[in-house]
Amino acid sequence: HGGDESEAFDVVIPALPGYGFSGTPKERGWGPARTAAAFDRLMVQELGYERYGTQGGDWGGIITAIMGTHHAEHIAGVHLNFVIGQPPGEPKDDEEREIVAARDAWGREERAYSDLHGTKPVSLAIAQADSPAGIAAWITEKFRTWSDCNGDVESVYTKDQLLTNIMFYWAPNSIAGAANMYYEARKDWGRVLPLKVEVPVGVASFPREIARAKREWMEPQMNVVHWTEMPRGGHFAAMEEPDLLLEDVRTFFRMVR
Repeated sequence: HGGDESEAFDVVIPALPGYGFSGTPKERGWGPARTAAAFDRLMVQELGYERYGTQGGDWGGIITAIMGTHHAEHIAGVHLNFVIGQPPGEPKDDEEREIVAARDAWGREERAYSDLHGTKPVSLAIAQADSPAGIAAWITEKFRTWSDCNGDVESVYTKDQLLTNIMFYWAPNSIAGAANMYYEARKDWGRVLPLKVEVPVGVASFPREIARAKREWMEPQMNVVHWTEMPRGGHFAAMEEPDLLLEDVRTFFRMVR
């Protein structure tokens, strides 16, 4: 696939519990911590990898960081395209002030969905499961707002790409299971925080990510050995800028093989 065969590795892509065709969990407690433990068991006990690397964005980034903290004995390295951090004190320059201001603006204007998922996930999910237009509007708005598209979502994604993503929730009726991750996460933080990722960490930082950080902000809690400031792209980097993300993943894992 365009890489060096000597650097090839297997890729395992598990769906998060409750998302897509993975099935809705039948019991409570399937938050980020339990998911991280299940993914480690999948890799080591079920698939037989004694050592593996992880990569993630959004919930995958959070779960990947948890794996790097709590299951480090099996992990060669952690690559993230979503990190949450803040300056140790007051922002010291214009760049830091801009990052903090953008994060604060996102908190005021964009996080209502997260609060709703985290407190009343099923109330919303019933309406979405009953309306294809409603679920399409909810999901497409996020692609439009969180991508590097200047408000023109179809300048970055095709209709087929957007509809495929929507169908990942609509066809298996998984929108309630997906929203439940937010609800369970609120109970998880005391079990997994603070994160201290001592295995090597690589970060691909995209300029239109919903929350950005600087390398020096993350270094107290992560062993950052690789950091790339991307020229373009937003929250859905794997769909929006797959070539940029792939090359950064390859570059990082060359360092930790």
